Amino acid sequence: MNKIYSLLLVSVLTTVGMTGCSKWLSEPQPAKPGIEDFFAAGGGSAAVQAVNGAYVPLQWEYGHTYSPEWWIGDVSSDDALKGGQNISDMSAAFEFDNFKISDNNDILLDWYQSNFQGIARCNFVLEEVPDVEPDSLMDLRTKKRLIAETKFLRALYYFRLVRVFKEVPLITFTIQSSSDWKQQRASVEDIYAQIIRDLEDANKDLWTVAEIRRNSAEIGRATKGAAQAMLLKAHLYRQNWGIAKSWGDSIISSGQYSLEPVYADNFSIYNENGVESVFEVQYSEEASSDYGSFNPHFGGTRGTFTTILTRSRSTNIPKLASGGGAEGWGFNKPTQSLYDEFEAGDARRDASILNLPDNLMSNPTDEIYLGCRYLTRKYALMDADNACLWDGHATRAPINIKLIRYADVLLMYAEACNESGDVSTATQVLNSLRSVRRAECADPGTQLQDFPNYGISDLRSALRHERRVELALESHRWFDLVRWGIAKQTMDTYKAGETAAVQAQMGTFIEGTHEYFPLPQYELDLSE
Repeated sequence: MNKIYSLLLVSVLTTVGMTGCSKWLSEPQPAKPGIEDFFAAGGGSAAVQAVNGAYVPLQWEYGHTYSPEWWIGDVSSDDALKGGQNISDMSAAFEFDNFKISDNNDILLDWYQSNFQGIARCNFVLEEVPDVEPDSLMDLRTKKRLIAETKFLRALYYFRLVRVFKEVPLITFTIQSSSDWKQQRASVEDIYAQIIRDLEDANKDLWTVAEIRRNSAEIGRATKGAAQAMLLKAHLYRQNWGIAKSWGDSIISSGQYSLEPVYADNFSIYNENGVESVFEVQYSEEASSDYGSFNPHFGGTRGTFTTILTRSRSTNIPKLASGGGAEGWGFNKPTQSLYDEFEAGDARRDASILNLPDNLMSNPTDEIYLGCRYLTRKYALMDADNACLWDGHATRAPINIKLIRYADVLLMYAEACNESGDVSTATQVLNSLRSVRRAECADPGTQLQDFPNYGISDLRSALRHERRVELALESHRWFDLVRWGIAKQTMDTYKAGETAAVQAQMGTFIEGTHEYFPLPQYELDLSE
């Protein structure tokens, strides 16, 4: 897909259906093309464009405000502080740090809207593309794959929503009028049932990653392995351990994925869509990105904001290219708790967390947030010497976001094995991952050791440790704590161990209340 997903006409067609402007929809203007004309004239090309448009909301990190997933997945947890210049910088994000999320939080509104935009586009494709006849640009097998991609995407969008808001409307059709605008929230069980149906359907017709890689123009599309990984994840969240294990078996036995020999290469701009990549959001540096908000209907930027949002605020950072400023805004700052979780010599720590040297701090007061000097490194586009590899416009960072890595698959599989009583396989898989990571340990005396033959409970603790360090600052931590049922005890322990400055700003976690987030009041008002 050449790393840029085309919005084209689908941006207009799908979002108009969600506005509730029934008069405009019911009174077509003369000589204006309609949906039927779009597909009749475009055929297979139009179908491809429509499916490409369904990928686009995955890229959106800017709407009413900056809204990448790590505000929820990292900052809500014990892995990261909000960061920024001070407490008042990005007040919407500060609410995730102190358990005072309001129903007017702009980050949550953007998260809700962008994912439902994705669902609307998927519903549109699934209603229209099945009727498009195959042609020279879309043979029957490609058509089936495109429909399967769309079902994968709809499942992914709903998964992203259900684990943040719990109960949301379940819409599997294109909303065409205001009479369909009011939708009731569906149960968690019904949402997961739809997610699993879509993923099972997708798995039948998606291509393998090997087939996709043989055609470089298709790289970035959902694959059979991605669908199976999401089926593993969905069943893991529902605690269907045996079914989750069987999907893990399918991915592993396919032999199409492996761990990167060098952990940091997972986050290198030179190694995107690599051997460990199961599914990643494609980004590209291109000139039209300048702060294009996706509100109300268009995603104007297709570069990631995460790079600038998480980079150091210092002007002393060296640059390897000439252009815009290399400095960032210092958000999503790793906690001391996360830093200390890494074992001695574990190279994953320094690949994930940057402890900025004093000589690179142009203004320590501006850089150090509530006593925390650490920075998130994974998407900062910096080399081993802390020089910036990219210094273009803030909206145009080209690095892909990794949603599913093979390491995550192995860790989920090991968890499913352990919880279903297959402790031996779980231990073997967990140690195979540590064995690959061990090779990077600088000091042989501090290399990662294999976990011994633990029982289920002790291995569960070891596995949770391994997930934390392996997937650090990749938006997993909060959702893991919630699904494990340990968010309360973890956050209370974390707060007690933090500095007085951090404790003074943190609220108290209320079990049964703070695991999920309120639906945006703006959206609730629309349905009245």
